[in-house]
Amino acid sequence: MKLWIAFWNILLKDMRTYYLKPPNISWGLVFPLAWTGMFFIKSGSGLGSIPAVLPGVVAVSILFGTTSMLAVTVTFEKKNRSFERLLLAPLPLEVLMLAKTSGAILFGAANAFVPVAMAAFLVDLSQVAWGVFVPAVFLIAVVSTFLGLTIAVAVSEVFEAQTFSNFFRFPMIFLCGLFFPIDKLPVFLKPLSYALPLTYGADVLHGAVHGGHVLPFSTDLAVLGAFCIGLFMLSLWNIKKRWIL
Repeated sequence: MKLWIAFWNILLKDMRTYYLKPPNISWGLVFPLAWTGMFFIKSGSGLGSIPAVLPGVVAVSILFGTTSMLAVTVTFEKKNRSFERLLLAPLPLEVLMLAKTSGAILFGAANAFVPVAMAAFLVDLSQVAWGVFVPAVFLIAVVSTFLGLTIAVAVSEVFEAQTFSNFFRFPMIFLCGLFFPIDKLPVFLKPLSYALPLTYGADVLHGAVHGGHVLPFSTDLAVLGAFCIGLFMLSLWNIKKRWIL
């Protein structure tokens, strides 16, 4: 019970300090809306193209929302030595880091449904397989958050974390099948695409929205779960190496 109380208090503190600030709330709304409007307008096929681009917009909104927030929360607190006080708390490191990342996961998942709500006013989304779509959104938010955590732990400045994040984020937009199929990529890039977690999340979203998935849903979700565990363990190892020992 004490662990859950500590977890909840850390999450509430981060929500009040970072995620619920007006600039972050407005940014969290404006960014997905801007991406949604840009792709819906540029698609050139009218309203009928919205289901095709919606999965990509959802994935991008999650990716940028989670990684950007982790770059601020973790890196800023480490630089100001406030994170060290948390490390002194009688909490397992795993619980502490899950508490620190839960806010970003919620923020990313909330970002995902901004373009969904916008699309719902324009087209009929009754055919969406929500039983697959919602778990996929959650897992993409988790894996994107842990990717952001891995990057934030590896640097010491916020601007370094943001720059390093772009090294992963922008290639994933073009390599992960968000807006055009992976089978249209050059042969030498396809193995790289399947080495990126967002590929599997995008595949689930495409399948849930319009049936255009390549792999079985169970495979995509299992691989996303494996990436979540792997990135989280890598982050813990890096924290122990850089910040504790």
